[in-house]
Amino acid sequence: MLLNYLHSGSGKPLIILHGLFGMLDNWKSVGKELEKKYAVYLVDQRNHGRSPQVPEHSYKAMAADLAEFFEQQHLSSAYLLGHSMGGKTAMQFALDHSSKVDKLIVVDMGIRRYGAGHDAIFETLNAIDLKEIHYRSDAEKILLENINDFGTRQFILKNLVRQQDGSYTWRFNLEALDKNYESEILAPVDGDHPYTGPTLFIRGQNSGYILNEDWDGIQQLFPNSKLMTVKNAGHWVHADQPAEIVRLTNDFLAT
Repeated sequence: MLLNYLHSGSGKPLIILHGLFGMLDNWKSVGKELEKKYAVYLVDQRNHGRSPQVPEHSYKAMAADLAEFFEQQHLSSAYLLGHSMGGKTAMQFALDHSSKVDKLIVVDMGIRRYGAGHDAIFETLNAIDLKEIHYRSDAEKILLENINDFGTRQFILKNLVRQQDGSYTWRFNLEALDKNYESEILAPVDGDHPYTGPTLFIRGQNSGYILNEDWDGIQQLFPNSKLMTVKNAGHWVHADQPAEIVRLTNDFLAT
């Protein structure tokens, strides 16, 4: 699979993976800072952004996509950073291809199966008839009726794009994501052997994705790991505290 990506900077390669409903654009501002020291690859995962849309959406499949990406870019190894869904992809890849990951950074995501937390988003998106959307504000009004959080609405609307004929479409593959949400996207990561390379888990102070009681399980798969908590940040840590994400990443990769 040919994943869409943006490459900038020079030095040791650093690959960054976005989360569910996201795209590489979400990490551009952080990438611009990190490219000062690294060859940064911002990647659209399958069924997101400008990457191919396919029926299958699992962490094993996305880890295999990433293995292909390494071959296509002639990368023998790299630093790997993933947020949320991208964090699980990064963890799965590290477990499946440990020799290719020099250091691993996981932003606000654990290894366990999570309970459904996007049902309202899926219901709302499925209720939007794109044939009836003539302006972005039309979609925004529908989102406003069902999704209270302004940041979440704007995050979703970034994926709404106008086509040449004037109609609108989603960047993400809504059908595939909805179909695989319960069985695959919420699924845990697992491997036959732990990843023993240096690993940094970063969580938002106001997020519940990495709980204190999750840590023992995380360390079974990632025994050489440490946890940092970013104050005044929720699940989208890189949006709430971008400078802190850059600082923690630089400090961790430099040591």
